[in-house]
Amino acid sequence: MFKALQSIPIPLLLLVATTLEVSGDAVVRLAMYNHAGLIRVAFLLVGASLLLGYGSFLNLAPVDFGRVVGLYMATLFVVWQIINFLVFRTLPAFPVWLGGALVIAGGGIITFWHSA
Repeated sequence: MFKALQSIPIPLLLLVATTLEVSGDAVVRLAMYNHAGLIRVAFLLVGASLLLGYGSFLNLAPVDFGRVVGLYMATLFVVWQIINFLVFRTLPAFPVWLGGALVIAGGGIITFWHSA
């Protein structure tokens, strides 16, 4: 099964990993600030499971970790903004858009720039 999962295209692995990470973070945040008692515990367990899935999918990518981090960070920024809007109904302000453009540009440089 491990080999089958490694055959998934790298951008798809990264998209799944970032979606799991951001969703897990959002669920943990909801647990901490919006719930108490057993519901909080249930939300924390769901969040922890999503974060474990993130770590697993990210490390399935059969590439050098130092190079995949650039594409991962760019993907993470985009997915984070989508989940932030869907869960918390918050649109990014101009500084977030500007900083995000730099994150995406930097991710592209780290991932795709090959020195001679």
